[in-house]
Amino acid sequence: MRILLVEDEAKTQAFLKKGLTEQGYVVDSAADGVEGLFLADTVHFDLIILDVMLPKLNGWQVIQELRQKNKQTPVLFLTARDSIEDRVKGLQLGADDYLVKPFAFSELMARIHSLLRRGQVHQEEVLTIADMEIDCLRHKVKRDGNIIELTQKEFALLSLLARRKGEVMSRTMIAEQVWDMNFDSDTNIIDVAIRRLRQKVDNPYDTKLIHTARGIGYVLEAR
Repeated sequence: MRILLVEDEAKTQAFLKKGLTEQGYVVDSAADGVEGLFLADTVHFDLIILDVMLPKLNGWQVIQELRQKNKQTPVLFLTARDSIEDRVKGLQLGADDYLVKPFAFSELMARIHSLLRRGQVHQEEVLTIADMEIDCLRHKVKRDGNIIELTQKEFALLSLLARRKGEVMSRTMIAEQVWDMNFDSDTNIIDVAIRRLRQKVDNPYDTKLIHTARGIGYVLEAR
């Protein structure tokens, strides 16, 4: 799942991005309202975490623009503005939730899970490919009824391939969306991760699901 974090305070942004990435989410970030609005308008996100007090465009203006364009991505306001009037205004403008700083990261995660459960129009909860089931909300994978234990990065990689089932994903696209980095042709991090993933989800079974598109990348499909 992909989250857009729009937060201008550098330490808060870095803390949240690290924490959310460790939870298995792909996180894009912006430090002002203009950049945040551009990303929200051009990239599919499952959730937007939005500060109110932002440079260039504030959070109120960002959500107004999105809702006027009929963008229904769930929005969670995360802000130090804690008055009742501010909370009511945020919800009236189309926000789905409102969390006041300072906050506990565990509460933020609970609210994120709640919003994503409500937003099933944006995301399937369980992906099925052949005899494999991927429970995206519970981070569980089964194949032929057997539970497969994956690391967070392995799960993020597998779920990315599953959501783009039948589509060849280049190494660059995988690096950007799973590792949040630009692909360096001198590193074999993608190939190593795929090899480890295959050992868990493919090697014990007759039907192979992860296939190599030589010179391009990888595709997940039942052949």
